[in-house]
Amino acid sequence: MKNKRGRLTLVRVRLLGVAGLLALGISPGLARQGKAANEQRVHAAIAKVPEKDRTKRNPLEGDPDATTAGGKLFEQHCAECHGKKAEGTNRAPSLLGREVQEASPGALFWVVTNGVVRRGMPVWSKLPEPERWQIVTFLKSWQAGQNEKERGR
Repeated sequence: MKNKRGRLTLVRVRLLGVAGLLALGISPGLARQGKAANEQRVHAAIAKVPEKDRTKRNPLEGDPDATTAGGKLFEQHCAECHGKKAEGTNRAPSLLGREVQEASPGALFWVVTNGVVRRGMPVWSKLPEPERWQIVTFLKSWQAGQNEKERGR
């Protein structure tokens, strides 16, 4: 009897867990996928950027002061979800992947500005525009290999 009761409790716990995930709008399969699912979401967000925004140029491109300031802003506003080194967490995707690094500065600016609200990324439009460009400059500096010291903090 004890063994059967233990199995019933385990079944109830699993059912409650699945029900809880479904109530939050998360499928059990998606919950198991973790980081991979988060990365697919950011790629989908980049794909939705309007063409006029995608072609915007970064006015701070190549400015080392903007890169440093962007690193500090990233630490304050982004690292909690994306990880201190942008490696990604269960809450948000890695920003080191090809799709993010190959995205245009304008596309990254649009995503930072508009967020991905349905997936938990806040809208950062209240952050002054130069600060949003500083974050983009910081993110793009990884692609150029300029930022190893910053990421290694």
